[in-house]
Amino acid sequence: MTVSIQHEGEIAVVTVDNPPVNALGQALRQGLWEAVGTLDADPSVRAVVLICTGRTFIAGADVTEFGKPPVPPHLPDLVDRLEQAGKPWVAAIHGSALGGGFEVAMGCRFRVALDSASVGLPEVTLGSLPDQAFGFGETDDRGRGARAFRVFDDAGLRTIHDGDAGVRGPEVN
Repeated sequence: MTVSIQHEGEIAVVTVDNPPVNALGQALRQGLWEAVGTLDADPSVRAVVLICTGRTFIAGADVTEFGKPPVPPHLPDLVDRLEQAGKPWVAAIHGSALGGGFEVAMGCRFRVALDSASVGLPEVTLGSLPDQAFGFGETDDRGRGARAFRVFDDAGLRTIHDGDAGVRGPEVN
């Protein structure tokens, strides 16, 4: 598992490489946590783009950690850290952003996605409501669930409101 940082002018590109599906285990959470601190402290960086290698964005929890005691940084803390970062983070989504991966994307200030990308919270089918994705966290009163996605496709940049994937807003060029 790696989290690497490259600089392209004033933009930092944080790349997640955790095959096969970029699972959000403790090492990945720690790598992202440290990247936020490193980039916030770098005066040459004005914005950060979060990308993932392979066929998908962060596709959810690391199943090898199921049934074990949670180890920090915990996902809600990471999402809060991303949201409160001094530099704006942009999640560049391809493939799937599921569960914790979707929550990480929602913690970024902005999101862009390929038209073929999918996002979701599969844990809700098990009766679990992820507090970070819906804005029910104890200290979060802004409601992340009200945010919109920007999607790239052949028609240009369009908005998809995350509450209803079938609703598309006007094109933005």
